Amino acid sequence: MDMKRLVGKNFARLRQEKGLTQEQVEERSGFSQQYLSGLERGHRNPTVVTLYELAQALETTPVEFLKPFNLD
Repeated sequence: MDMKRLVGKNFARLRQEKGLTQEQVEERSGFSQQYLSGLERGHRNPTVVTLYELAQALETTPVEFLKPFNLD
């Protein structure tokens, strides 16, 4: 399992479920839109602190980023 892709897919899903754009998450979290885009594509390897801060911005828990998701 590719953890970077898993986190990215879950981040994108959660963001979209909240009806937020990457730019809106940027405003809430302080992470650039470019970083968030790379995260969603599985090109970033976020730290635990980053996952916590993104979870705060999405009003969820960091565990949500690690839940199994069909990557195909």
